[in-house]
Amino acid sequence: MDPQFDAAASPGRPPLPRRPLGSGDEWVDLPDGRRFWGRFGAAGLLVTSPSGVLLQHRAGFSHFGGTWGLPGGARHEGESAIDGAIRESVEEASVPAEALKVSFTSVLDLGVWSYTTVVARVDSVFRPVIGDAESEALDWVPPARVADLPLHPSFGAAWPSLRPALGARPVLVVDAANVVGARPDGWWRDRPAAAERLAARLQLLARRGLPAADLGLPHERWWPQIRLMLEGDARGAAPDAPDVVVERAHADGDSAILDYLGGEPAPDAVLVTADRALAAEAQRRGAGILSPSRLWQLLDEDD
Repeated sequence: MDPQFDAAASPGRPPLPRRPLGSGDEWVDLPDGRRFWGRFGAAGLLVTSPSGVLLQHRAGFSHFGGTWGLPGGARHEGESAIDGAIRESVEEASVPAEALKVSFTSVLDLGVWSYTTVVARVDSVFRPVIGDAESEALDWVPPARVADLPLHPSFGAAWPSLRPALGARPVLVVDAANVVGARPDGWWRDRPAAAERLAARLQLLARRGLPAADLGLPHERWWPQIRLMLEGDARGAAPDAPDVVVERAHADGDSAILDYLGGEPAPDAVLVTADRALAAEAQRRGAGILSPSRLWQLLDEDD
């Protein structure tokens, strides 16, 4: 742990108050006798930074008090897991929500109750500040030292599967011509406009994330970087899609895509195309393949 960022309570400081109960703050009893906190489920935030992962030393009065785990708690009624995890981390640890980049989610689903671990990263280390009575301390812990701490049992059980995924940086590379051409909606009459429509749909997908299975990754859902490759007349498109990186091929799109993938394996890249030759070469370089039809299924979920 880095004492420079230790947010333990200062000696002599008045104790912080406990927060008022929210709409989901109650116990849920499972048929096997186990009890979990959160009428609508619970969520926690695993934040990674250049200094490690942010952990919370839980106050003695709390469930499994004295152990280390994640800032988090019960979700409110109608609240998404991501919103709940971020809200709790802001309240408990003064996490700067605007600096977070969500990477993936992992879900423990017990039927009548679920817990979602929301994994996000920040580019710069911030100083965590204890915001309520639920924390004894907050600290950045190098991943290699996490298992040495007395961990909350549920976090301890999840950590071995979470740690290997922290370094993944998936990229979804979209062969625009191939994807647009897979749906006969008159795209050939105005290729720039068709590219702009696709970019707008991808923008929604970038905010919603993709199922882990479509990216060949573990856990539940991921938020990859999305890169849209334009070629030919479509290069004139001017899409308003801030969460989508638009690439304009100087020559043909296939060459530009392969130049991006490079000569070394790209294990975190997934290419969307139905071009067999392009797909085979991309796979040789380590990329995964997603069909345009599957991408359209994902895009249509927003309708």
